[in-house]
Amino acid sequence: MRLIRVLSPVLLLLLLAVSTRAWAAEPTPAEVAQRLQQAYDRTASFSARFEQRTTVPMSSRSRKGSGTVVFLKPYKMRWDYQQPDVQVLVSDGKQVSLYVAASHQLMVRTMDEYLQSDVTYAFFSGRGRIMKDFTVAAAPPEKQLRGLYAIKLTPKVTHPQVDSLTLWVDPKQYFISRLEVVDQFGSVTTLVFANIELNPAVKPALFHFTPPPGTEILQQ
Repeated sequence: MRLIRVLSPVLLLLLLAVSTRAWAAEPTPAEVAQRLQQAYDRTASFSARFEQRTTVPMSSRSRKGSGTVVFLKPYKMRWDYQQPDVQVLVSDGKQVSLYVAASHQLMVRTMDEYLQSDVTYAFFSGRGRIMKDFTVAAAPPEKQLRGLYAIKLTPKVTHPQVDSLTLWVDPKQYFISRLEVVDQFGSVTTLVFANIELNPAVKPALFHFTPPPGTEILQQ
């Protein structure tokens, strides 16, 4: 009679761990992009705190900013910069306005014109399509961060202000927690999001900004 060998608890746990890793293989960059797109398609609004940093080639200085951001599909957004200076970038769905408190100016552009220049706005507002608009690849090793998926996007059609984007995606929500934009001149802008809330109730009045009296309004 053949004896049946019983696996030791330690060996059994090792086999289960190997099996689990085999089944839980990380998604490909294309799969991350597709799931990210699906998550944003399901999201009608979101809010977050952000920190922004921009570095310029041949300069040791960087520009930093922080504040809050709210998006409401379609095409409504509001960025309130609280540091280092008060600025408000807001879209009511028809036009985009930038208020700069230090210069007492409000610059106004049409939404369609702004969409052409800001690919992140196009994506967050629901108009951008990752797989259609970008070539998707894995981010280089030095860009990898523990606990996040990192993918690199390159515009399929040459963009006047964007050379590439790197997105860091939360594997639980498949939402962007960090992004990096490199422009055609080598400047790098990094945005880090925190306290992300999906589908919060947002009042439409938030996207109508009235500047203080005496503000110079510039139509661009």
